[in-house]
Amino acid sequence: MRLLRPSRGGPTGGDEDDAALLRAVAKGDTEALAVLYDRHAGWLHARLARRCPDEETVREVLQDTFVTVWRSAGGHRGRGEAGGWLWVIAARRLVDAQRARARADRTERAAAMPPEPATPAPSAEERVLAGLEYGEVGAALDRISPELAEVLRATVVDGLTTRETARLLGIPEGTVKTRALRARRELRAALGAGPYPLGGTA
Repeated sequence: MRLLRPSRGGPTGGDEDDAALLRAVAKGDTEALAVLYDRHAGWLHARLARRCPDEETVREVLQDTFVTVWRSAGGHRGRGEAGGWLWVIAARRLVDAQRARARADRTERAAAMPPEPATPAPSAEERVLAGLEYGEVGAALDRISPELAEVLRATVVDGLTTRETARLLGIPEGTVKTRALRARRELRAALGAGPYPLGGTA
């Protein structure tokens, strides 16, 4: 299959000649396809280029158009102008190419986006501490030092960071960390061996 570089200009040759070429292509005549290509590739290329600024896409669509002609020339059967039939094929191939490019661009953009940070699963201790206001856990919290309990409420119940807790309570960040460790130890002791395991990091 000899497909040459598109020449500029409009359609050349008569409809009757084109129909004869298409009949020959349908019978597997590669020389007829080459003549058809030389005759129509130029104006097809120019028209495609007006619709699509990407030269690589235009070249691919043009080649795909004549591959389609090679495979389906028998479907023309002399109905209508051959140039119009060729343009319908080219226009459809261009739409297909543009849709495929748009899908590829969307996929590429999605792949480039950073993944959502995984939310760590709460430890057994944190699950218990999240219910500090209820039942035996709440009662145990009432039995530990008030300054330790308020650190636990701020960091666990309210979900504040160490820095935010320090600002809220008016104490240094180091003190927040120390009190949080002591509070967890005292809460474990207050709960004893009950059904509320505190298995997280102290």
